Amino acid sequence: MNIDVLNRKILKCLQENARLSNAEIGRRVGISSPAVAERIRKMEDSGLIHGYKTVVSPFEAGYQLKAIVTLRAFMGKLKPFLEKVKEYDEVLNCYRITGNENIIMEVVLKNQFHLEKFIDQLIVYGESKTQIVLSHTIANNEIKPV
Repeated sequence: MNIDVLNRKILKCLQENARLSNAEIGRRVGISSPAVAERIRKMEDSGLIHGYKTVVSPFEAGYQLKAIVTLRAFMGKLKPFLEKVKEYDEVLNCYRITGNENIIMEVVLKNQFHLEKFIDQLIVYGESKTQIVLSHTIANNEIKPV
């Protein structure tokens, strides 16, 4: 996929606000609305753009804690955990990683009691470590196409 200067500008507009109209994007980047629509369609078809989403505030949804939880899976428990983790509503992101731990998760929880119950569910799969997130240094950083 060719990411020229206009495509970069369109991507920047979409990353700032995916609800902008093609006409507004066109005004900002200096091309017509149909040209914007065609370029966006091509970026979607190529897989460069693969979706749009609504960002929900965990705090406003009743989650007071955010934590990073790592898991060092017990022998034979990694694959079962990889299936089970999909059922946990608390998990925002889950990555299989290299190193001493096998899994790192970003989770949101209502309070410390909710955290305790969540950790108790992980005990059967392995040894967990938890760090409470105090604040964001960088949140939802945009991918800058090269």
